[in-house]
Amino acid sequence: MPGSTQKLYGYIAILLSILILFTPVFHDLFVTVWNTDTQSHGPIVLGIGIWFFYFKTKQILEKPQIFKPVPALGWPLILIGATLYLVGYSQSVYIISILSLVFILCGLICILFGAKIALKYWFALFFFIFLIPWPASVIDTLTQPMKIAVSFAADHLLYALDYPIARSGVILQIGQYKLLVADACAGLNSLFTLEAIGLLYINVINHQAFWRNVLLAVLIVPVSFISNVLRVCTLALITYHMGDEAGQGFLHNFSGMVLFLTALILIIVIDSVIQKVAEKFNIKSLLSQD
Repeated sequence: MPGSTQKLYGYIAILLSILILFTPVFHDLFVTVWNTDTQSHGPIVLGIGIWFFYFKTKQILEKPQIFKPVPALGWPLILIGATLYLVGYSQSVYIISILSLVFILCGLICILFGAKIALKYWFALFFFIFLIPWPASVIDTLTQPMKIAVSFAADHLLYALDYPIARSGVILQIGQYKLLVADACAGLNSLFTLEAIGLLYINVINHQAFWRNVLLAVLIVPVSFISNVLRVCTLALITYHMGDEAGQGFLHNFSGMVLFLTALILIIVIDSVIQKVAEKFNIKSLLSQD
């Protein structure tokens, strides 16, 4: 079957190209940027992105496809991507390196399968943009209001639970320990990443009801806030009961995972509630229609 063989060789070519080119980039990210508390979500997003690319590929292969390769579009995209790659990797500018991945992937798909197939990968390609590690100065400037709001909510929640806690700006003091919310809460990074996970959930579930997808996308922002509050409260309680070393160890190794798992559970719960409410009141704009 020539079509199946072409698909197989095409995807093998894409996989080998990415492995050869971007293994050094991701290795550098693992040992530098992604090894910090505020950027520790990077490997999670990368794993999810790779899985979704496989998921989308499997969906595409399930249906007969007509290949119309467009080298005239693909090669310029690869040239742009290669230029960005050389600049980004040589100067250790990871924003540019990640963007180069998107251009090169898109160019390879256009050359091997055509622009029509490339369009079907639009979200899988777009998702890799969430891997971009933003500069700390930008993050601190844009996330200060969120950090203050998270620390305020965590302070009041733990106080309501009768814990000895006080707050000064974004610093929480619980018992004899101090917790800097600016470090514990990744702010804009977590918001971007949770938005990515939420959009991924919407894309995978693929509700036919447009307004339901819009509502879920909007609700990701409060979900991010609630998840960050729970994350900070968890860190504060671990520090209070087990000591500062336990809290810092948890922060470095597990807090990001807990944050995203909590957010995903909240998104699924909210989606289920929307379904129940829509069924009860027969709100057709929120009901999925096959």
